[in-house]
Amino acid sequence: MWDLSRKQIMNSYRFEVWINSLVVAVFIGLLSTTLEAADNKKGQTTDFIELAAIMLRDSHHDRALLALQSVDLDNEKTDLVRFYTLQGLAYMGLNDLEAAKTSLQQAIAKGQTDKSIFIYLAQTHFGLKEYRQVLDAMNKAGDLVSKDPLSLSIKAESHWHLQQTDAAIETLNVAQKKFPTDFRFSKRTVFYFVELGLYQEAVRLGRDYLHRSKASAADYVALGNALRLSREYQEALNILEVARLKFPQDEMVAKLLVHTYLDQGKPNSAAFILEQAALLNPNLQAEAAEIYRRAGRFHKALTLNESIGDQKVKLKQRLSILLALKQYERAANMESSLYRTGLLEDQDVRYALAYALFSSRRFADANKHLDHLKNAELFRKGTELRRLMEICKNEPWQCT
Repeated sequence: MWDLSRKQIMNSYRFEVWINSLVVAVFIGLLSTTLEAADNKKGQTTDFIELAAIMLRDSHHDRALLALQSVDLDNEKTDLVRFYTLQGLAYMGLNDLEAAKTSLQQAIAKGQTDKSIFIYLAQTHFGLKEYRQVLDAMNKAGDLVSKDPLSLSIKAESHWHLQQTDAAIETLNVAQKKFPTDFRFSKRTVFYFVELGLYQEAVRLGRDYLHRSKASAADYVALGNALRLSREYQEALNILEVARLKFPQDEMVAKLLVHTYLDQGKPNSAAFILEQAALLNPNLQAEAAEIYRRAGRFHKALTLNESIGDQKVKLKQRLSILLALKQYERAANMESSLYRTGLLEDQDVRYALAYALFSSRRFADANKHLDHLKNAELFRKGTELRRLMEICKNEPWQCT
């Protein structure tokens, strides 16, 4: 039921997936450094490089590569620095990171001096999870790193993956001071603290982040779930209850609250929240009723069950509730409805009906359904029911 793993939550708030920035990156000065009109003297080869540059500006990475394939690399007039740079960027745009890395390294080997090349190279290393190489490229990029929020994010994340936790957090702190209105750094620091088990600090910084950043419901969910997965249930509830007040119509907030209350062994609180959420999304009605059933509030579950639209879900749940209430006659009288909806093909449902019929002393009808059981465990239970029916026939006083 809506299980959110730590990996999913952490990934969903990773540093603004670097690939989304590649189109923007193409426009940086790296491409403009060699666009002088004098290139016209280089003839047809230069025309293909110019064409590739234009294609990249329009985000046509595959067409840019096609144009570059026509460049004569043996022509001494060919600008190899620019060729390999453009080729690397084109491969990046197509997410072919190995090819991009090779091309960018060739551009550097051919004499590319613009330090932006190391920013792009760091991005390819990051995508390939080569975190030490990321940091090496960042060092060579110099001051450009401190001017780019994305690069600082990648740098911090690389330190983190290398278990250089102090360096990772310090990078985020420096970045937050450099870009005070960009709250991605505070958000990431919060999750680092959670990962490190520094929950009090995570909660303190997390609340500050949620207050200052005009956080969305997804931000509350991410922090609340991180705390829940760390078994800091009360802190998670505190965060999520605030979110429920701020975003009363957000279904994910409600679902995560339900999870957290269930983790704490509080099914009634969980069921109530889900019941309220079902007012906006009727599809949640069945799950609210199910939690009430598990909590032992059978009459409340039965009331909610009446409003379930999916007949199969409704009837199957209703049968289990009636059995829990020991209202065997009502359960047995569901036989035609269960048959009509095809639910009797479910072995568990058929055994439950057989049990209701047995408890209503309709032994012949119960036997008819027991004949259809194939599941080993249910067959064993069915055999026991048959034995009890024989006892009831021969010694009725034992079945009163």
